[in-house]
Amino acid sequence: MPLSEHEQRMLEQMERALYAEDPKFATALEGSGLRTYTRRRVYQAVAGFLVGIALLMAGMVAKQVWLSVVGFLVMLGCAVLAVTGWRKAPKPGEQAGGTAGPQARRQGRQRRSVMDRIEQRWQKRRDEQGGH
Repeated sequence: MPLSEHEQRMLEQMERALYAEDPKFATALEGSGLRTYTRRRVYQAVAGFLVGIALLMAGMVAKQVWLSVVGFLVMLGCAVLAVTGWRKAPKPGEQAGGTAGPQARRQGRQRRSVMDRIEQRWQKRRDEQGGH
């Protein structure tokens, strides 16, 4: 659930106050911990993917279908974890809290307006089809 404009302003004020009071602590909390965590998660997923490949090959060599299926499922699960972890990782210099700047807010409004127009067109078509 997105924050309201008032809540975003309050959060920004609290962030500024934290930076003013203790800049060293504020920079420590800036998001490098989350970035490190997600990077480590992606590396673990890649290692798991390699283990899945090894299980798949071992199942093929041993002619054990169930082992190959387990290897494939491990590969699939690890690939999903790696992709989702990679997408959620904050970029260097980006805040982990997700407080959007004015440009990102404008893009959100534009997206909503596009979605509103599409929704209105869809509703209009449904109304026209229902009337005939």
